[in-house]
Amino acid sequence: MGVDASTENKTDVRAPLAAAFPRHEQTFPALAPQEIARMRRFGDIRTYKHGDMLFETGKPGLGMFVILSGHVAITQRDGLGHVTPVIDQGPGQFLAEIGQLSGRPALVDGHAEGDVDTLLIPPERLRALLVAEADLGERIMRALILRRVSLIQGGVGGPVLIGLSNSSGVIRLQGFLTRNGYPHYLLDPQRDHDAAELIARYSPSPTDWPLVVAPDGTVLRNPGESELARKMGMLRSIAKDKVYDVAVVGSGPAGLSTAVYAASEGLSVAVCDVRAFGGQAGASARIENYLGFPTGISGLALTARAFNQAQKFGADIMIPVEVKSLDCSRDDGAFGLTLEDGEVLRARSIVIASGARYRRPEIANLADFEGRGVWYWASSIEARLCSEQEIVLVGGGNSAGQAAVFLSGHARKVYMVIRGGGLGASMSRYLIERIEATPNIELVFNTEVVGLEGIADASLERVRWRSRLSGEDSTIEIRNLFLFAGADPATDWLNGCGVMLDRGGFVVTGAQSEQNQGRLVPPLETSVPGVFAVGDVRSGSVKRVGGAIGEGAQVVAALHGFLGDTAKPAL
Repeated sequence: MGVDASTENKTDVRAPLAAAFPRHEQTFPALAPQEIARMRRFGDIRTYKHGDMLFETGKPGLGMFVILSGHVAITQRDGLGHVTPVIDQGPGQFLAEIGQLSGRPALVDGHAEGDVDTLLIPPERLRALLVAEADLGERIMRALILRRVSLIQGGVGGPVLIGLSNSSGVIRLQGFLTRNGYPHYLLDPQRDHDAAELIARYSPSPTDWPLVVAPDGTVLRNPGESELARKMGMLRSIAKDKVYDVAVVGSGPAGLSTAVYAASEGLSVAVCDVRAFGGQAGASARIENYLGFPTGISGLALTARAFNQAQKFGADIMIPVEVKSLDCSRDDGAFGLTLEDGEVLRARSIVIASGARYRRPEIANLADFEGRGVWYWASSIEARLCSEQEIVLVGGGNSAGQAAVFLSGHARKVYMVIRGGGLGASMSRYLIERIEATPNIELVFNTEVVGLEGIADASLERVRWRSRLSGEDSTIEIRNLFLFAGADPATDWLNGCGVMLDRGGFVVTGAQSEQNQGRLVPPLETSVPGVFAVGDVRSGSVKRVGGAIGEGAQVVAALHGFLGDTAKPAL
């Protein structure tokens, strides 16, 4: 339940935030009269009087405004009542950021300074503009992305988190918002007067931490990701009568690739993911062997581009949404995905791209320290906790290697614990060479972690590992343990729908499936016609980012074939 924490607005006297924006000319380009003339067919004229609000923080935006005359002041307003100037925009400039491709809530306020005439382009026509006017669309799309990046870097818009920076609740919510590209900022009550005042006013118990203050002043106490997402307008209700051409479960590289290619070819696409776009790849600090990026690219940057691209082509992306089950009966000609809130998403075809999760080793008290020293991701948030500490990282694959190299730039020492006797069979050569050349990474072969010690539900203090050769145990003072070992497929939601799994729980496709014996089927189709699988969740896939993206593109041809066949009248 929310509590109104709003106060009288307090204008922040800091310089406009736009002054610090990088690539200013690309972020706030001016359109020529002939370019505006080309855009008029996509929008409608709207006029505003002095002081009128064109858009308001936390409320769904109407689309992109092109200013024809007058000026609009853009300001940031947080839930604590602070107002900060961002930038003033005049004739020839446009007002929007990437969220307006899908009609998401505004992250800033925009009000008219004097009389203002605008061309308003709603989200669906904005997407049409980006596709139809390629050169102009490129400039606009770049600006929309750069504006969101600048808002994230400046902590502009979005919620205010109040809590200790190293607390598990703060780390959980920061990770969720960061990986979904959503702006926010953190206030520590030990150092910030506003945060301390709010704590004193509501006197939360320890279970209330962290507090989250929404832009409208509502205070949430230690919210879950879904509660926070709904409050911020990241989630919207499903239209009851909507039937998509394809529903994609999972928004890692394979799922996003499917969404981009399917939506760009005219299919209506819905994408569901339980936490964030990017999957395991989204947590990779640097991928250096992906085609076309000779200097490397972070997993988050790569998948964020795909996420924006999917929205550009009109895919509906729903995060965080957990899919509980799949109904393959097709009584009305459509599959049904039952979601965590009981709603049913209906689609004519399904693509399983739910990926795999890092395996949880069988350590008795592991759950006591998850989020409190045991991590399955290695982002800048977790890296901050490791500054000048010794840490342990378990795993011998590429993801483990990328994480070890990244964390070595923050930690004093990284013990890389590998169950086997080498890395050659499981890791790319360039990563092996980099690890061997990094002086503060120590490889510990033929070893596994067998015990954790510390204060339950508080902090990890020691890790015990065991040599698989001698059986000898060693205990080391460690406050942060990273687990990147093995993979368990996320396929529990498929129980009872007839989709065949292998012994490891991965989805069987093509001729491998017993049900498909003796008939020609696409290689990515499962044992249930109309249900396909791509990426890490598929049995026999190569478990590489490039392979996952390729399968996402490949499956679209099979989707067209299936949808075309089902649309044909029976003879």
